[in-house]
Amino acid sequence: MSELDPCTGSAARPGAGPGARRRCAVVGLGARARLFTQALAGPYADRVDLVGFCDVNAHRMAVHNGWLAAGRPGREPVPAYAAGDFDLMLRRERVDLVVVCSVDRTHDDYIVRALEAGCDVVTEKPMTTDARRARRILDARRRAGREVRVAFNYRYNPVHSAVRELLAAGGIGEVGSVHFEWLLDLRHGADYFRRWHREKANSGGLMVHKATHHFDLVNWWLSSAPETVFAQGGLFFYGDEAGRRRGLARPYARAHGSPAAQGDPFAVHLADSPVLSALYLDAEGEDGYHRDQNVFGPGVTIEDDMAVLVRYASGASLTYHLTAYAPWEGYRIAFNGSEGRLELLVEESTWLRPEVRADGANPVMHGAEADDGADERAGRTEILLRRHWERPREVTVERGEGGHGGGDVRMLRDLFGPRSGADPLGRAADAADGARSLVTGLAANESFGTGLPVRVRDLLDV
Repeated sequence: MSELDPCTGSAARPGAGPGARRRCAVVGLGARARLFTQALAGPYADRVDLVGFCDVNAHRMAVHNGWLAAGRPGREPVPAYAAGDFDLMLRRERVDLVVVCSVDRTHDDYIVRALEAGCDVVTEKPMTTDARRARRILDARRRAGREVRVAFNYRYNPVHSAVRELLAAGGIGEVGSVHFEWLLDLRHGADYFRRWHREKANSGGLMVHKATHHFDLVNWWLSSAPETVFAQGGLFFYGDEAGRRRGLARPYARAHGSPAAQGDPFAVHLADSPVLSALYLDAEGEDGYHRDQNVFGPGVTIEDDMAVLVRYASGASLTYHLTAYAPWEGYRIAFNGSEGRLELLVEESTWLRPEVRADGANPVMHGAEADDGADERAGRTEILLRRHWERPREVTVERGEGGHGGGDVRMLRDLFGPRSGADPLGRAADAADGARSLVTGLAANESFGTGLPVRVRDLLDV
């Protein structure tokens, strides 16, 4: 007789016991999945067997297998399954851990099916795109008793961890308000308007897809949850109407093969990047997806300029602004407390050159990563603690190596490495954290339409 799993009461999966190797599958093999496939086949190959790929596009799965083989000669290809064969993959490959990197609107489907099959789940942010889907995930997790982890790498950035430590230690007393401005520059910000993210039905808009990171940070920093949200936002810079009005529009639907896109600083040229060519340009014949759409073309249904006011259960308030068309990239955050003020400034780029065409291995250019001369435009990171009646004190934090200020490496270690007891910073994010990170953006989207404040509990009670 099979041993019963103590979490579900059903037959335990082979290899699922304490200390056993995990059997992991990845669903959604776009660019972001590379972070996970390389980690699972590399640093964590002694703990995790990568046993399945699943995607709507067979070519993209073959590309990831090619990358793994190139780095590890002699490695057998990871078995590849069509999206319609997801459940078959879970059974046949005896999967006990699923990593979800698919299009945002499909996350809930894969998460729920994985949970119902007895698997644990790691999902890319956002956990999902609307309240109904979030409830479906939370209900499935409760029924199955399995684990859902949301890949909030920003929690693991050493700078953000230092802010958490300072606030938790009472460095500025009780927090009364937070001011948070996030700026996406003209290269990174524009990229959301070239891809599937430009349709709110796919991504929930930047209030969900992008800002879920930021709202999660505030929830985590304050150890609180949002209660009411009021927001205003719109499409100010991108889209066909704004492009025509400002003379920025050019007559092409997508950049590849279009003379009109040559010299357009807002175009991405897939053929310039081996990664983009392999994952998207060479894969178009199978699914017709264009990764290089015109940011000033029709069909954009998300906002690019958004202002949000939030009241938290702790009594603190948040003023938040996201701009997707800034000349520099980074963010400013200030916490006002009963004993002082804590300020964080992160400049990821100070300016950009319009003539630079991205040709690196990173398919999405963050901040100053875009070209060889980036060092001269890279900015700074500064934390200032301003206590009442005292001189300001700069808090020095060593930035980590790797993506997102070292957050990616630390997150992967926490997700797939050995578990070494409780984390005093509480960086691991579960399904409830994923839902709480969503509700501010979901309420903001509703407030955009109604012009009224929204009670978070009316959308999703978490």
